[in-house]
Amino acid sequence: MHITQHASILPVPSGPLQVSRLPQGVAGLTSEGSSLVAPVRLSLIVPTYNEGGNIEKIVSLLSHLLDQTIPGDYELIVVDDDSPDKTWELAQNLTSQHPRLRVMRRQHERGLSTAVIRGWQAARGEILGVIDGDLQHPPEILLKLLEEIERGADLAVASRHVEGGGVSDWSAVRRFLSRGAQLLGLIMLPRVVSRVSDPMSGYFMVRRSAIAGCLLNPLGYKILIEVLGRGNIDQIAEVGYVFQEREAGESKVTWKHYTDYLHHLLRLRLSSGRIGRLRQRLRFPIGRFLRFGVVGASGLVVDMGILYLLYDRLGLGLTRSAILAAELAIINNFIWNDRWTFKDLAAKQRGWRRRIKRLMKFNIICLMGLILKVLLLNLLFNGLHLNAYLANFLAIAAVTLWNFWINLKLSWRVTEVK
Repeated sequence: MHITQHASILPVPSGPLQVSRLPQGVAGLTSEGSSLVAPVRLSLIVPTYNEGGNIEKIVSLLSHLLDQTIPGDYELIVVDDDSPDKTWELAQNLTSQHPRLRVMRRQHERGLSTAVIRGWQAARGEILGVIDGDLQHPPEILLKLLEEIERGADLAVASRHVEGGGVSDWSAVRRFLSRGAQLLGLIMLPRVVSRVSDPMSGYFMVRRSAIAGCLLNPLGYKILIEVLGRGNIDQIAEVGYVFQEREAGESKVTWKHYTDYLHHLLRLRLSSGRIGRLRQRLRFPIGRFLRFGVVGASGLVVDMGILYLLYDRLGLGLTRSAILAAELAIINNFIWNDRWTFKDLAAKQRGWRRRIKRLMKFNIICLMGLILKVLLLNLLFNGLHLNAYLANFLAIAAVTLWNFWINLKLSWRVTEVK
C-alpha cells in the first residue's frame, strides 16, 4: 500500500471487516520508523467526525488515565472519516505530546461501526475497546471496564441501565426512541439483545480472541449488537455510567441512523438461526434477493398502472400499451436495484456510460426472463397439466430467481477498475 501521508497516519485496512488474531509481532509503521511493533494490552478506538472541538481534551484525558494504570501498554487510535474540520490533522498534531496516540484518516469509507472495525484491524491490543470522541462517555469508566476484562469477562459493556447508570438531560422523545429501539431489538433478536441491559451502548471492551476471525458486517452505528451477534462471547460484565451531554460540536444522530438500525437487526436476523445456516450452506445472498423481490413488486405496480393509463384512459392499442408499460416497469426496477439492491456494486462502477450499460444488460436479461416464463408456463400447464394459476406462479418464481442471479453475475459485476 502506498502511503503519501505522514508516518503517524495509519494506513486504512481494506478487504473484509475481519479482525485477525494477534501474532507475536505486528508489521507496521511507528513514529520512530520501526518495522516491527510488539503487541500491547489495550487498543482503544476513538471514532471521530467533526470533533475538532473535543479531540485534544479527550486524548489528554484518556492518555492521563491509561498512563497511570497501564503505562506504555496501550494505544489510542483516532479513526476519522475525513472530517471537514480536519479532526484527523488536529489529532495528528497531538502525537508528539502523546506517543501512544495513532491516527487513521478514512477518505473512501464512512460510518461509525466500520470505523471501529478498521481501527481494530490496525490495532495491536489483546483487548479492543471503543469510546466516543465527544466526551459523552465518562473516560474514568474505562478503568472499571478494564478490571472486568481482567477478571475474566470476554465483553465489558458500559451501561446506562444498571446500578450507577443513567442519562443526563434527555428529552422524553429521545428516551422513548432509545427504549423503543431496544424493545424492537428484543423482538427481532431476543437471544442477542437480551444478553446486555444496554445493547445500544457504544462504550465497551472486548477480548480480541472473542471476535478474531469472525466476519463482521455492521450497518449504521450500533457496533455492540454486531459483536454480540457474530462474536464468540461467553462471559459478559456490565458497568453503570451516566451518559453526558456533549461539550462541543453537534449531535450526529439522524433518522437515517434509526433506519440503518432496523436494517441491521433484519440482516442479523437473516444471518442467524435456520435461515442463516441455510444461507451459509447455499452461499446465497438472501438479503439482496429479498430487496430484489421488493423492487420487483414495485415494478408490477408500475406495469399495471401504466397499462391502465395507456390502454383504458388514452385508448392506445393493447400490444403497444403492454410493451410501453413493461419497458417503464423495467426502467423502474433498474433504478431501484441500482440504488438499493446492488448499491455497493454500482458504487464501484460510477458514471453515466457504465450506468447505461447496466441498464441495457438488465433489459436484455429481463426480456430473456419473459421468454423463459412463457416457455415454463406452457411446459407446466400443457406438459405437466398443472393448474393454470399454479403454473404461472411457479414460472414467475423461477424467472425471478433467474433474473436475480444473472443480473448479479452480469449486470452489476465489476468489470472496469482503476
